[in-house]
Amino acid sequence: MDKGAGSYRRYLDGDDSGMAELIRDYRDGLLLYLNSYLNDISLAEDCVQETFIKLAVKKPAFRGESAFKTWLYAVGRNLAVSAVRKAARRGDVLLDVCDALKAETDLERAYLKEEQRITVHRAILRLKPDYQRVLHLTYFEGFSNAEAAGIMHKTKKQIENLLYHARKTLRSELEKEGFDYEEL
Repeated sequence: MDKGAGSYRRYLDGDDSGMAELIRDYRDGLLLYLNSYLNDISLAEDCVQETFIKLAVKKPAFRGESAFKTWLYAVGRNLAVSAVRKAARRGDVLLDVCDALKAETDLERAYLKEEQRITVHRAILRLKPDYQRVLHLTYFEGFSNAEAAGIMHKTKKQIENLLYHARKTLRSELEKEGFDYEEL
């Protein structure tokens, strides 16, 4: 019998310190788990409280078919699912919480990408004109090295050398700004 099962058994036998041990040992982990499920810390806290209240009042049987922690988290998850269903019936916006957080994350990601783009653009403007041109033609316009060579009136080998040195110089410029070149 694991520690949680022993504490619960003691509580069922009349020792209130068993419940105190369960709350102390499992509250924080259960809260984090339910919050990851609900994406609402306030609702997760309510569900954690309901979980321990259910154990204290209804005293459901722990049959030992799994680890106590697994059983406890399943009880908490079931209460969280019920809370989501109740909120949906009432017309609360709880079901939109996941969508809102995803949209917020997408917006944040888009902002960071735009900031990276601006940083790269500024760094490119500090490069020699030939470096700027070859990077623009090959990376932004999508021309092959041979096509860029024709546009710039250079040989393919010269374009390859220009690209090598342009990338190396660009990396140096970006690192000066604390930019992680590998993020690109």
